[in-house]
Amino acid sequence: MGSPLIRQIWTVCGVFANMLAQGMVLSYSSCLLPALREPDSAIKADLETASWLASSVGLSSMLGFLISSSLMDRFGRRITHMLVILPGISGWLFIYFSYNILTLMIGRILAGITAGATVTLGAIVIGEYTSPEVRGMFLNLKSASVCLGNMVVHILNNFFSWRTIAIIGLIPQLVALVIIYTWQESPAWLASKGQFQKAKETFIWLRGSEERQILELSELFKTQEISLYKLKEESTVIIFLKELLKKFTRKDFVKPIIIIVLTGILSEACGRHFFPAYAMQIIDSLIGDKTQSFYYTLSIDLIIMSSIISSSILVKVINLRTLLFTTGIPALAVLTSACLYLLLVFKDLISKDRPWIPLSMFVIFFILVNLCCTPIPYIILGEILPLSHRSVGSSLCGLILSLFLMIALKMTPYLLENISVHGTFTVYGGFVAISLLLLYFMLPETKNKTLVEIEDYFNNGKYHSYNETDKDTKRKMINDSDMS
Repeated sequence: MGSPLIRQIWTVCGVFANMLAQGMVLSYSSCLLPALREPDSAIKADLETASWLASSVGLSSMLGFLISSSLMDRFGRRITHMLVILPGISGWLFIYFSYNILTLMIGRILAGITAGATVTLGAIVIGEYTSPEVRGMFLNLKSASVCLGNMVVHILNNFFSWRTIAIIGLIPQLVALVIIYTWQESPAWLASKGQFQKAKETFIWLRGSEERQILELSELFKTQEISLYKLKEESTVIIFLKELLKKFTRKDFVKPIIIIVLTGILSEACGRHFFPAYAMQIIDSLIGDKTQSFYYTLSIDLIIMSSIISSSILVKVINLRTLLFTTGIPALAVLTSACLYLLLVFKDLISKDRPWIPLSMFVIFFILVNLCCTPIPYIILGEILPLSHRSVGSSLCGLILSLFLMIALKMTPYLLENISVHGTFTVYGGFVAISLLLLYFMLPETKNKTLVEIEDYFNNGKYHSYNETDKDTKRKMINDSDMS
């Protein structure tokens, strides 16, 4: 199938299709909830019920994270990815055929399981299947696919009913299922199971056999040989539990988890999920004209997606840390200005006849944050968790990120109703400021680093530089017949 890069692109297309479906799931409440609150709706929902329909995706995604983390360690990335798509397909069908709130809720919960399961799994697949030179770009395009899913729902909502949109939501998941069926299994997972010869063949098929790839493969084999030896020596349940608890005392486990938690808070506070879910309501409040809200919402969707696609290019030429802080700090300043302006309008200290001013500020804010702040947890999630901690770490991170998602989706409608748009974004702006401050001191640079080099950094506080003797040793290791 062409060059290694083409094979990597084909592989990540399966992830991208899944992420597009996830974006449709997350933004689906923007078309479902207003329809349910219409006077002539066959299924009625008050504010409390509507908020649960929106946030149930976050709650059930916790289960999805646990399922995928457990299955991917046992059955591999390919089979697990195919299995976790099935609840999402069932969820859309439940929604389409629903006749009351209960069946709608079941559909949303099933869709949330798949959405949660594919977040960490997709990031890990990209991290393990792709080269360090393009990994950041692919991880960013993963986020762009979510935004594309958001935009698709907002567009479809102008032409179709929520039931029809549910059927259309099946298409990207079915496409993903077909692509994933054609995958090779992850070389990292094969090596973790002692299948070194198969891992070598798959790695070279995916990544090529140049010097840098051979060195990365040798490091992977070396790490997994040590892990397999320990597994054989320590096979009792008690020792396994002790080792599990010991993870929380290891720097290469705790530091990445803390960083992912902080980036998760930053992403949610910047509106990654709550804005697409309540875009129409937020835009209505800003412009005061519901007839034009669709066009403004679509414009902002296009701007957000363009920003993330631009970010995918920028991470190829700019260090991730540099990009984060050169966009995050100005974004915070713009958000503060927008909230202050809206507060003055709310207090009747300035005229409310110029809605284009705060709207323009929010456009600038979303441009800036989508260059790095919103996609960053899903970029580093595929990079900074060591292979030996990837199953447990992805489970824990998945639960935490799902909790953040549920809280954001649950509390946003109440914030909008009680403290308006300016108060809502002021609250979230506080979280943005705190997260950026802590990440400034904790986040390392991972650009062009292999997964093994990143793991080494968290253990030793610096990146290891290989000399020629190291390289010769590693080449010999790969060619050694004992690896077969």
